Amino acid sequence: MPLEPYVDRLEPKNEDVVIWRFMSAAKFRDLMTSSELYFARADRFNDQSEGLPPEEYLPLLGFGLSDEQQIADKIGFLAEQREGFFISCWNLFVEETAAMWKEYGKDGVAICSRYSLLKSFLSDTSERAYLGLVQYGSKHLTGWNIFRFITTKRLMYAHEKEVRAFLWRPDCAGRDRRVDANNRFHDRPCTPPPPHIPQAVRLIVDLQILLTGVVISPIAPATYLSDVKKLIHLHGYSIPVRTSELMRFKNFLP
Repeated sequence: MPLEPYVDRLEPKNEDVVIWRFMSAAKFRDLMTSSELYFARADRFNDQSEGLPPEEYLPLLGFGLSDEQQIADKIGFLAEQREGFFISCWNLFVEETAAMWKEYGKDGVAICSRYSLLKSFLSDTSERAYLGLVQYGSKHLTGWNIFRFITTKRLMYAHEKEVRAFLWRPDCAGRDRRVDANNRFHDRPCTPPPPHIPQAVRLIVDLQILLTGVVISPIAPATYLSDVKKLIHLHGYSIPVRTSELMRFKNFLP
């Protein structure tokens, strides 16, 4: 199924631009073993505001402190709807930073690809798939649209330059769980998602086509480079592997 457009979609001017995805050693081993790309459900990210409008945007819509229940209802509805979105986060590569390794790669790896390769892969899936650049802050926002919010993050994350691949399964979104027994609205569901809603979606991918390389974390053990090469070879892939350019500064990294 071809990639679907969405409101305010932003793409890089050069679709052959390099993209990275940072991951732990355990997640990389799972990727190699399963050949499945992992898409996490939007409400399961560490950022509890994932897929919800930035706080500073609400006053621009005319909401005041007296609108507490109205705000809770609207945000709670979005919090339910985001359970139907499944996300794979990549980084629009400019240069390596210790901050990105520390936050997302630690002693693992970064898998490398190009925007065009990820776009081609998503275009061949049977899922309702989307791809674009994340926008930051609230200046670009207008109206009330979940696709705008699912592709927007707070300004504090702007350094990540995220490329966001995501799937939409509308039937996975929860319903009317933001209302408690006293008929009061909450800005988050009051109960866990129904059993039929998966925590993640995994898509089979040809890693030989998608990946252009693997980079080893600068704080990984000295033996990890050879371990990664063996793992890749074991599963029949021929993917270049190298150490991080920050390796020479290893003694100065946190």
